Amino acid sequence: MIPTDADLAALVDTLAERLDARNARIATAESCTGGWLAKCLTDRSGSSAWFEYGFVTYGNAAKLALLGVGEGTLEAHGAVSEEVAEQMAIGARLASGAEIAVAITGIAGPDGGSADKPVGTVWFAWTGPGPVLEAELHRFGGDRAAIRRQSVAAALEGCIARLGS
Repeated sequence: MIPTDADLAALVDTLAERLDARNARIATAESCTGGWLAKCLTDRSGSSAWFEYGFVTYGNAAKLALLGVGEGTLEAHGAVSEEVAEQMAIGARLASGAEIAVAITGIAGPDGGSADKPVGTVWFAWTGPGPVLEAELHRFGGDRAAIRRQSVAAALEGCIARLGS
């Protein structure tokens, strides 16, 4: 099921409540979603209390310069990989000082896929709270907009899960 705008807003509401309860802040590092996650977060009034940093690192040069992703990591694994997603999340958290960070890197299509990384392949990574670093691979269906929308929802759901109740 493709999440609606209302679904995304409800996820942001839940995330905001959990961040407020912990007096915590979140940072985002986005590639294939192009800032859509940050847009959803800032659609909520008062989001400046828990969201200050959003990195849109669509190209590899941005991942290197802004998030400290290793050039060797990009060469060895490609931009759409567990290793790059993890380095993006760590870089966003370090640069922002946030208690939790989420990274998204994937292939939204319609071009760019391969046999081992087809269109719809999206890696996520979360770091925090504390020393936690976790990554997940998702394979989404649909067109470019559907893949990106599902990616935003999965990132929000992952943040909510990691913050607990």
